[in-house]
Amino acid sequence: MIPRWNLDSIFPPVQSAGYDKVIAEYVSGMDNLENLVTSAKKLMKNAPANFDFPMWLKGFLEAEDATLRLSSSLNAFAYIVYSVDTTNTDFLNNISRIDELGLRLEKIGLDFQSILVMNEARLPQFFERFPEFAQYEFILGEEIADARHKMTAAEENLASDMQRTGGNAWDRLHEQIISNLSDGNGKTFNEIRNDAYSADKNVRRSSYEKEISLLKRNEIAFAACLNNLKGETVALNKRRKWGDALDRALFSSRMGRKTLEALVGAIEDSLPSWRDYFRAKASFLRKNGMTASEKAGTESDGGIAFYDLFAPMTASEKNDSVLSRKWTFAEARDYIIERYSSFSEEMGAFAKKAFDSGWIDAECREGKVGGAYDEDFAVNHESRIMTNFTGAFSDVITLAHELGHAYHFSCMKGKPCAFFSYPMTLAETASTFAETIVKQDMIARCSGADRMQILDLDLQDASQVLVDILSRFYFERSVFEERSKSELNSADFCRLMRDAQEKSYGDGLCRDERHEYMWAVKSHYYSTGLDFYNFPYAFGQLFGAGLYALYKKEGKSFAGRYAELLSRTGSMSCEELCREAGFDIESKEFWRSGIDMYVKEIVELKKLAR
Repeated sequence: MIPRWNLDSIFPPVQSAGYDKVIAEYVSGMDNLENLVTSAKKLMKNAPANFDFPMWLKGFLEAEDATLRLSSSLNAFAYIVYSVDTTNTDFLNNISRIDELGLRLEKIGLDFQSILVMNEARLPQFFERFPEFAQYEFILGEEIADARHKMTAAEENLASDMQRTGGNAWDRLHEQIISNLSDGNGKTFNEIRNDAYSADKNVRRSSYEKEISLLKRNEIAFAACLNNLKGETVALNKRRKWGDALDRALFSSRMGRKTLEALVGAIEDSLPSWRDYFRAKASFLRKNGMTASEKAGTESDGGIAFYDLFAPMTASEKNDSVLSRKWTFAEARDYIIERYSSFSEEMGAFAKKAFDSGWIDAECREGKVGGAYDEDFAVNHESRIMTNFTGAFSDVITLAHELGHAYHFSCMKGKPCAFFSYPMTLAETASTFAETIVKQDMIARCSGADRMQILDLDLQDASQVLVDILSRFYFERSVFEERSKSELNSADFCRLMRDAQEKSYGDGLCRDERHEYMWAVKSHYYSTGLDFYNFPYAFGQLFGAGLYALYKKEGKSFAGRYAELLSRTGSMSCEELCREAGFDIESKEFWRSGIDMYVKEIVELKKLAR
C-alpha cells in the first residue's frame, strides 16, 4: 500500500481551534521581538551610553529562536498540506494568512539588520562576553552583508506585501494548472510524465506527445507566469543593488563566482563524454527495436530522442530486472533501510523511523503537485517527504534522495533554528550521497544486461544533474538577460530553451525530438526566492561523489565524520566547509575528480551495449 503522511505530530488541522492557538503563539513571539527592537531604537536615539548592545543581542537571539521555529514550521506546514490538495480553498487561504504574518516578521528582521549594522563595531564585545554564541559569527556577518542589498524599510515592506499578489500568485497559478492537467482518460500530468520510464517505446512517445500538447495548450498562461515572475525579480534586484540575479543566487548559496566558474567549466569539459553516452544509448535502442523514433540513433542523426532519455536498456522480455519490474512501496522501504544501515546504523534507524512514523506521502493523485520534496519542521525536529511513487526503480532512488535531506536535518538537532537554513548547494550534498549509497550497491550486485541497466540508471540521473542542469542554467541566465530588456512570450521561452539544449546536449540529442517546453514543466523557474535552482544540484552531485569516495576509502568510521560535517552546513560558506573536508572547490580539478567516476561508467556501458 502506498502511504499518505500523518501530520498529527506537527500541527492541528488548519481549520481548528488548536491551529488558531499556534498562530496566537506565533503572534505573541513577534510581539516580544518588536518590543525588543523598539526598546533598542529608543535607547540608541535617546540614551546611547545606556544601550548594552551585547546583552540586548543575546536576548534578541534567544527570543528569535522560538519565533523562527514557529515561523519556518508554519510556512512548511502551509505548503505541504496545499501541495497535495492544490484546489482546497482553506489551504490556499491559510497560505495567504501565513504569508501575511510573515510580512511582520520580515519587517522585524529588517529592523534587526539595521540595529546590527549600526552596532557592527561592538560585535567583538558580544562574542567576548558571550562565547557560547561564537557559532553565530558567520550568520551575523551574513546578515550585515545582506543589509547592503536592501532597499529602505518602507520599500522592502511594500515589496513583500505586493509579492503576495504578484510573484507568489503567479507561482501558485502555475502549480495549480500543472497539478490539474490530465488527458482525456483522466491520466494526470504527473502520471503522463512518469511514462518516460516505461519499457514500452510507444507509451513513452505517446505520453511525450501528450505532455507537449498539454503544455502548448496552456503556453500563454505559463509564459505570462514566467515573464512576470522574472520581470519582478529583475526590478527588485536592480533596486537592491545586485549586479544580476546570479549574484543574488550565489550569495544565497554561500558560494563564490570562482567556484561556480570552476564547476561549470568542468561540466562543459565533460560534455563530449556525455554526448557519447546519449548516442550509444540511442544506437542500442535502435538496433534492438526499442525506440519509436524514426530518426534517433540513425546514421543521419545519432542523438537520442528526448522521450528515450529514461528508457530502460534491456533487450530481453523479462520483467524482474531492476528497471523493468515494478517495486512495491514495502520493497522500496526495506531496501532503503538496509542500504542506509550498511553505511551507519544511525542512518538506517532514522530511515526506519521516517517510514514507521508516517512521514511520507507517496501516493499519486489528482490535485497533488509533481516531483518530490522534503520539508523540515523545527518545532519538533521532524520531516515530511512527498513523492509520487509509481513503482519504478527511479522512484526508489527519489525516495532515498529525499530521505537523505531529512537525515541531514536530523543531524542539526539541538542547534538554534538560525542554523537550519543551510544553502541549496550543501543541502543537495546529503541527498546525493544517500542515493549514491543505493545506486552503487545495486551496480555491485548486477552483472551482464542487469549491470548495463543499472549503470544506465546512474548515468541517467547524473546526466540530468550535470547536462540537463547545465541547460537549465544556460536557459535561466539567458532569460534574465533578455527579460531585463523586454517582455518575453512563449515563443521566446521556447527559443531560449532550444538554444540551451543545443549548447548542453548538442548532437547527443536528436535534432527533431527535443523538449522546447521544459521551461513550462520545471517548477523551480516559477519560485520568487529560488533563482538558479540548478547549479546547486551539480555541486551536490559532485561533492557527494567526493564524500562517497572518502567513505569507500575509510569504511564505517567515516559515518561519524559525515554526520558532523552535515551538522555544520548552516554555519559557514561552501568554500570553508569543503576546505575542512580537504577539497579545493575553486579548482576545476576537484570537480573533474567527481566526474571521472561517471566517465568510467560511460566507457563500461558502451562496451556492455556493444
